[in-house]
Amino acid sequence: MSRPPLPPFDAETAAIKTRLAEDAWNSRDPDKVALAYTPESQWRNRETFLQGREEIIAFLMRKWAREQDYRLIKEVWAFRENRIAVRFAYEWRDEQDQWFRSYGNENWEFDEAGLMCRRIASINDVPIEARERLFHWPQGRRPDEHPGLSDLGL
Repeated sequence: MSRPPLPPFDAETAAIKTRLAEDAWNSRDPDKVALAYTPESQWRNRETFLQGREEIIAFLMRKWAREQDYRLIKEVWAFRENRIAVRFAYEWRDEQDQWFRSYGNENWEFDEAGLMCRRIASINDVPIEARERLFHWPQGRRPDEHPGLSDLGL
């Protein structure tokens, strides 16, 4: 299975790969998201270490059960050969209707078929008021005209 664009990445293909990842995560479909990773992909997400698609799917199911009204924006920070570094922010609310904006960085490594074989994510959650939210679009893919992270001053 191949997941274009393929490494080595340039500015254009790194941006495309990042937007495809953002779109998949905004779908909140764990099975769809997991297909972008190798079957034995290694993850560190905060304090959680995962290996393989099955663990990724289970993790994402738990994540999106907890993080309601999830909306994510990713932006390329750097790229080289088969690696991309991104920064991101996402907004969500918990069961008590407390809103959060989560900020983070991810380091991605891809195999020759364009599947991610390693994902290392560091994330911090900041409580926000509902009036402070910046990500306003219907659940799903961020519209092309919606500002990105830099445009929003994040």
